[in-house]
Amino acid sequence: MILEIDPQSAEPIYRQLREQIIIGIATGELNPGEQLPTVRQIADELGVNTMTVSKGYQQLKEEGYLITDRRKGTLINTLPVKKSDPKEQLTLLLAELFLQGHSKKDLQQTVAKLLDSFRKDDLS
Repeated sequence: MILEIDPQSAEPIYRQLREQIIIGIATGELNPGEQLPTVRQIADELGVNTMTVSKGYQQLKEEGYLITDRRKGTLINTLPVKKSDPKEQLTLLLAELFLQGHSKKDLQQTVAKLLDSFRKDDLS
């Protein structure tokens, strides 16, 4: 998986990293049990501070997406990831998009297309 970080974005780099890893897991680019590069390797590759990468990894660990094994390093956790109900986040995001002028039909088509791009195997 190639990480693309935009240093000019208003979105903090650790959040960009977090979001790209979550999308990589959902699309199957990253698989359960797969070892991720070390914090230092990613920091060197992206040209960012190690603390920035560490913060992104730490958030992913707290959310259940990553686990740490002393011998193997940082790994993608088994699926499905058990987390609090994301309904509130999805509601807020859809409300923002609706208020930006996106129609119900457009949003439904976009959501359906995105869901189709995720893993084909059933995670439930």
